[in-house]
Amino acid sequence: MDDKTYDTPSDVTAEDGKVMVDGPDAVDVSLTPDAALETSDRLLHGGLKAKGQQIAAERRKPPAG
Repeated sequence: MDDKTYDTPSDVTAEDGKVMVDGPDAVDVSLTPDAALETSDRLLHGGLKAKGQQIAAERRKPPAG
């Protein structure tokens, strides 16, 4: 696993009862609806946690100037 961090969101489509995710660095997965919903929940929680960490880090920085 590499340490790249991407700022481009993945594309998501639904076809024939499957959810397809096409993302950066050749990410291409097909999920069941249940797996997609659970993944969505995990991504939401992870994204909110990471955003909170970013905000906290910004507040700890000394003012510029």
